[in-house]
Amino acid sequence: MVRLLKSYNTGPFFDEMFQSNGQPKKHYSRFHQILGQFSKNDLKEKHELAQKSFLKQGITFTVYADEDGTERTMPFDFIPIIIPSEDWLRIEKGMIQRTEALNQFLEDIYHHQHILNDGIIPSELIEQNPYYYPKQVAGIDIPLGNHIFLAGIDLIRDENGEYRVLEDNLRNPSGISYVYENRFVMRQVYPEVFENQSIETLEQQLSYLHETIFSHVPKTVEAGVEPCAILLTPGIYNSAYYDHVFLAQQLGLQLVEGQDLVVEDHKVYMQTIRGLKRVDIIYRRIDDDFLDPDAFRSDSILGVPGLIEAYKRGNVAILNGVGNGVADDKAIYAYVPEMIRYYLKEEPIIPNVETYLLRDPKQREWVLERLNQLVIKNVGASGGYDMLIGPHATSEEIERFRKKITENPSQYIAQPTMKISTAPAYQNERFYPCHVDLRVFVMRGRDTYVLPGGLSRVALKEGSLVVNSSQGGGGKDTWILKNEGGGANVASGS
Repeated sequence: MVRLLKSYNTGPFFDEMFQSNGQPKKHYSRFHQILGQFSKNDLKEKHELAQKSFLKQGITFTVYADEDGTERTMPFDFIPIIIPSEDWLRIEKGMIQRTEALNQFLEDIYHHQHILNDGIIPSELIEQNPYYYPKQVAGIDIPLGNHIFLAGIDLIRDENGEYRVLEDNLRNPSGISYVYENRFVMRQVYPEVFENQSIETLEQQLSYLHETIFSHVPKTVEAGVEPCAILLTPGIYNSAYYDHVFLAQQLGLQLVEGQDLVVEDHKVYMQTIRGLKRVDIIYRRIDDDFLDPDAFRSDSILGVPGLIEAYKRGNVAILNGVGNGVADDKAIYAYVPEMIRYYLKEEPIIPNVETYLLRDPKQREWVLERLNQLVIKNVGASGGYDMLIGPHATSEEIERFRKKITENPSQYIAQPTMKISTAPAYQNERFYPCHVDLRVFVMRGRDTYVLPGGLSRVALKEGSLVVNSSQGGGGKDTWILKNEGGGANVASGS
């Protein structure tokens, strides 16, 4: 065991667990001490047991580009990401600040458009955005004026250990189920590591999520009537279906598909064995384009005809809001710090990664000369698709992206190749550093709650920078050390 750990090399990166001299950081000292008590055989057996636990529970994800088959068990690594309470407090405040500004932005662009009229954001970035839906959304009075019920904000740490926002996910962020399953497997398979560790628990958080959903009751629901909320899924073939099932079960929501719903007199009903039941709140996990064939894609068989008209009339709440994609577009991402200053009159607590907008001729020219040094991203893509990591790309891949950028520059952004922090991973009976990020989940209703910890994702392929499960990444448990002086992860009046 000692030899395995001694071979670990942090390299040029900020490491979550180890200092550059090889000694564990203070907040990892207890975990490191317990880790040293495991034999090599202990680790091997526990690792195999953990993977079997995920397989037994049916926890899978989809790797669309894998020629060997798409359904895979979620890879799990047992070394947690441990975050001290003072660091977490800053993250919490930063996430609450960011999502509040993003929500005000969405409310603004679908109503008065002050931020465009004042020239803070170029209007063409909104008007030409494929995820901007003024016909379906403009002017709608939604419950609480809240477009963002659940946000998944992806953070990284740079070479100095500073947190930065990598990406905003405001449409259908997935992964909460993995947060809970990672903790469950850790407690089942590695109970020793929790000894004398004071960490924030997750149990209460699902009740906060339930409370947040039901805070979005439409005004048309009569006082005293118990509202009905459901979870709308595309079905079993969706890559995040396990996430849908988990949340529906834990939140006590009926899991339905579009074929289970019908709209009559601009109200939404669920078909049951006892007849039609009125639906007031829909936590949807279907993308906008497929929600309603009358309002979006006419060929959609996943959605519900007439749903958007019911939404516009205030007869049903849809969470997250329709049209949120315009705010988590990667070109708009570059303007979020300006949104914070504009709407909140504050400086961003957690900064962005530096971003180049290729629609700008000068920035584009500079980037095209340095494609082998930068990361190129499609502004509308997610999950690690249509992305170039210059230092790891072949000359053919670089030239292919050069052509893409030249033909459609507004579709791409560029960012520096960050020295993303690493953490130890135990795979193939050895320890080695892997790059990690953290998806923080923010629940917004009458109050705002930040799930303590979130989903730590790890690029298990040695040297890889891509942590997405859809690209073969894995997960780790995330521990937030308790503040001995107390504290809460709630902000009133979101």
